[in-house]
Amino acid sequence: QVQLVESGGGLVQPGGSLRLSCAASGSTFSDSGAGWFRQAPGKEREFVAAISWSGGSTYYGDSVVGRATISRDNAKNTVYLYMNNLKLDDTAVYYCAAGSASPVVTTLPQVYPFWGPGTQVTVSS
Repeated sequence: QVQLVESGGGLVQPGGSLRLSCAASGSTFSDSGAGWFRQAPGKEREFVAAISWSGGSTYYGDSVVGRATISRDNAKNTVYLYMNNLKLDDTAVYYCAAGSASPVVTTLPQVYPFWGPGTQVTVSS
């Protein structure tokens, strides 16, 4: 079992940047893929970024490519999401997901059995 807790959300001005962290507990975290998703009010959950267990492979959603970087530190059981040039449309609850047994990074939320409670990111002037 893996428990996830996100942090780092808050109010950010357009054009600004932030780094989200996802701290995990559980022995299987470092052996599995992880990802970030987000959900804005009235919208479906959207894939943001994913990373392989080793950190050697990453993949990004179209809406954040070039503005986001996902990384992980398995020694600290933590996954990070750095985003810059934030836009109003980036406003959402951001969720960390982990536990993917897929051999490749995946955008599919159903392959991640473990989810954090989410952290709110609001982009506003």
